[in-house]
Amino acid sequence: MWLRSLMLFLGGGVLGTGFGVVLGFFLFPFVFPPPPAADQLSEVDRNRPIVAEGKFIHANPADPIHWGKGSVAVRQDNVFLGEDFEVGPGPKYHVYLVPRAQLRSSGDLSGQKFVDLGRLRAFKGSQRYPIPAGHDLAKFQSVIIWCEQFSVLISPADLARKG
Repeated sequence: MWLRSLMLFLGGGVLGTGFGVVLGFFLFPFVFPPPPAADQLSEVDRNRPIVAEGKFIHANPADPIHWGKGSVAVRQDNVFLGEDFEVGPGPKYHVYLVPRAQLRSSGDLSGQKFVDLGRLRAFKGSQRYPIPAGHDLAKFQSVIIWCEQFSVLISPADLARKG
């Protein structure tokens, strides 16, 4: 009898600890979000023409967790997320340049050759991401925020070409 009680106690402890760790991973970005970003464009960057612009959207309104909003501007050598940029918090978000437009679900990215510009530094505020040399920007039609940990589309922005 005491052996069964001990096994139930230990099993409950292991399951409770596991549940707590998993819950902590999901709640940590909500409880302790990083401060808003406030990158500024240099005078040289401001004088470079904007190649394309777009707005981040909430691709799936039925999903209250994965959303985004705000502006994005693409220059010849960088992607700049505007001061109005914001996404719902989560783990391991990245900024991708994608050659396809109208990405609205996670499956839309399969088979696409995208450029990973790096990990998202903050869930809110202006941020600048350099574009590696040698990419033809005319081929890219979207900038997206992607969760690498769970392979989920967070927010897409279709790009409109400028003059």
